[in-house]
Amino acid sequence: MAETQNLLLFRKWDLSGIEIKDPGLKTVISLRKVIYPHTFGSSALKKFNKAEVNIVERLANKLMHFGKKYAKNTGRMGGKKARTMNTVKAAFEIIHLKTGKNPIEILVRAIEHSSPNEDTTRIVYGGTAYHVSVDVSPLRRVDLALRFISDGVKESSFSNPKSMEEYLAEHLIAAAANDAAAPSVKKKNELERVAQASR
Repeated sequence: MAETQNLLLFRKWDLSGIEIKDPGLKTVISLRKVIYPHTFGSSALKKFNKAEVNIVERLANKLMHFGKKYAKNTGRMGGKKARTMNTVKAAFEIIHLKTGKNPIEILVRAIEHSSPNEDTTRIVYGGTAYHVSVDVSPLRRVDLALRFISDGVKESSFSNPKSMEEYLAEHLIAAAANDAAAPSVKKKNELERVAQASR
């Protein structure tokens, strides 16, 4: 049987040497070795199983919700996973050319810097509604980070001659550097600021 130790993502990127620095996200960012990250929805019906899905596939799944500018899930990209995978693959090539680093590591850093620690929830008590600050669970932190990244890419590349791949690469590089101008980092800071005000 063939050796399966050194499976490279897209036959190019090594997943083994990547360290997740945020201790809260270690259990929910999956860097399982695969050549092509496509599980055909096998995790969809199992509770909390998305933590086992490779992080690159989860990014591609989020990018498939790519509708009109303000209607996020109108389905222009719904189900076109092969196309989304090609977009991610091309973005990774651009990241490697620009930074010389492993693009999976850049993606992990971008998620770490875009995932909020605090959020607000609405509590109705005695007929009046209060907004209360709550901690965010690790799985939801990754979900929100991926959503912020995909929404930022969608809004910047909408009706724009520049390609989605370039925007995705630029966005991930900026978020990985914890640049406050990156749309996902900006959204995270905004969310945490609102949560802090309602402590």
